Amino acid sequence: MMFGAHVSPRDYLTRISEVQDQLDLSETEALADAVHRAYENGNFVFICGNGGSGSNASHLCEDLGKSSLTRDKFTDDSVKRLKVLSLTDNTPYILAWGNDEGFDRIFVEQLKNLASPGDVLIAISGSGNSPNILNAVEWSNRKGLETYGITGFTGGKLRVLAQNNVHIPCDDMGIVECLHLQLFHWVLDDLHGRINEVGRYAAKGELRKAA
Repeated sequence: MMFGAHVSPRDYLTRISEVQDQLDLSETEALADAVHRAYENGNFVFICGNGGSGSNASHLCEDLGKSSLTRDKFTDDSVKRLKVLSLTDNTPYILAWGNDEGFDRIFVEQLKNLASPGDVLIAISGSGNSPNILNAVEWSNRKGLETYGITGFTGGKLRVLAQNNVHIPCDDMGIVECLHLQLFHWVLDDLHGRINEVGRYAAKGELRKAA
């Protein structure tokens, strides 16, 4: 369904607002907690998706890798950084596996090279039924990664297979992808606040200074 083909921009935004009101935001808070744990423990965060979800994977990766720090820390090599990688962005590797062995293996085969127990996999699929996403999550579950399925529609198979979920209960892919990115931006902001002890995390830094 393409809801925007039938309504005005105002009605489209109203529909997005209605869907937002149905979200279980504790799921997003749990995702932010997982990303922060990975940062604290030195684990990798891997992200994957197809199409628009693949673009969201790349966007989230860039945001978490760069914008989790304040500008004054960019050139300070003593500052700890989040290990984050989007599996959508190594085009030759993806094409090699897709062409030679099948598109269903483009993400899981990268994880076999790179992932370790304790890492986090954020797997984005609006339908929840993309085989290459499901293969990556199934392997990650067996190998000790913490898995998050980011879904829309009914959540499909991914909502059952992933250990944790962020679900958008909507049958319009555009709205689903829009809200995924909106929530990802909050996850970024939350991580930025924790790492740099600003915003609602500023008190933590003040307590440390006082001690």
